[in-house]
Amino acid sequence: MRKGTIVTVLFILLSSAAFNATAADVYPSKPLEIIAPANPGGGFDALARAINRALEVEKLYPQPMSVANKPGGGGAVGFGYMQMKAKDSYELIVYSPPLIIGNLNGTFPGKYTELTPLAKLITDYQVFLVKADSPYKTFKDLIDAVKKNPQAVKFAGGSAAGNMDHLAFCKVAKVAGIDPSKLVYVAFSGGGEAMTTLLGGNVSFVSTGVGEALGQLEAGTVRALAVTSAERRSGVLANVPTVKESGINATYEVWRGVFGSSGMTKEAQAWWAKTLKTMTGTATWKDSLQKLQWVHAYGDSKEFAAFLAEENKTYEGLMKDLGLIK
Repeated sequence: MRKGTIVTVLFILLSSAAFNATAADVYPSKPLEIIAPANPGGGFDALARAINRALEVEKLYPQPMSVANKPGGGGAVGFGYMQMKAKDSYELIVYSPPLIIGNLNGTFPGKYTELTPLAKLITDYQVFLVKADSPYKTFKDLIDAVKKNPQAVKFAGGSAAGNMDHLAFCKVAKVAGIDPSKLVYVAFSGGGEAMTTLLGGNVSFVSTGVGEALGQLEAGTVRALAVTSAERRSGVLANVPTVKESGINATYEVWRGVFGSSGMTKEAQAWWAKTLKTMTGTATWKDSLQKLQWVHAYGDSKEFAAFLAEENKTYEGLMKDLGLIK
């Protein structure tokens, strides 16, 4: 082979390798992992799988995807996992108020600002459930029983004490004139476990997200006594009164959003900003919202970051009032 021919061949090979390397590095070029920081069956898991489904069905993510459950510590284990993956742009995690709460009460190994907010996606609400055959027929019946003997009316939730499921009822109880410190809360690492405990008769009621309760409500194994939205919901919850309708002037909102790692590249952030906005307009995503009774509440990364800062202030005040932080 002549010298000129060899040089030409080498140039072509090197150019091809350089092109392939550049193409491979264009985001996204690797499999995606979506972290649900709780066991299967809860709100985190439902959101992670709804995102995965929409991206897959609508062909918005061109690489393989998977959902990984990282339960424990009210979301702290998932947070710790994301810290380990701080430089990985192919890790997403879903969170709701426990991300803020966990930092304030010291259960998280870091602050919410160590993650990259990508988008606020939905708003959910809390619902207070009893077994279908419970003696508590109305929310007023339940509140009256708690007032009479708080120690005897235990309740469960799918998050740690001092977290969302706990705080939601604490807020309502305080407005109703009940000392929140006297309530007996049984914590689990996922809504599914809390529901199993309720059905087993080991607690009087469950505080959980609306989306997490729909399966049991539709099956008729539980009854919803009240929902924390400002107005009545539709669908399965159409006949469920709000806490306000029950005579207690309180609401409780559960936002849910998606985050990237702290070191997510600007290229990846820009790609997700466009893709997540597109995703929320798809038929597949809207189908999940309808089935899970979620309320569309999209906010881009900038709006989400500002919202989180305000949430941090609000929860800090609430938790101080309840004696959960100094």
